[in-house]
Amino acid sequence: MLWTAHSPAAAQSVERGAALYAAHCSSCHSADQHGDGPAHRGVVGRRAGALKDFDYSPALSASRILWTRATLKAWLRDPEALIPGQGMDYQLDQARDREDVVAYLATLKRLPSPESAAR
Repeated sequence: MLWTAHSPAAAQSVERGAALYAAHCSSCHSADQHGDGPAHRGVVGRRAGALKDFDYSPALSASRILWTRATLKAWLRDPEALIPGQGMDYQLDQARDREDVVAYLATLKRLPSPESAAR
């Protein structure tokens, strides 16, 4: 079955991912505010350690990883295996949970900068 962005299965995946994110990730992260972890809006397509106003671990800052759906799923499976010394000590054990959380993260698009919005 091919999922499109508007298919019922894709919508359920995003909805389930949002619930999983709220239950498992929101104690350290949110879409727009830093907590113990960085904000996640625009994470898909961003370099690891790239937000200038967050204090990343040296390992994460030096990693040069680009957050794609695949790298995010690998990260959620085992962050330490992907980036040794990175500092996040949580993982999602179930592949479907990782898939759904990443589907949700992909909906958190970057907001336009004030400069581009003024054009």
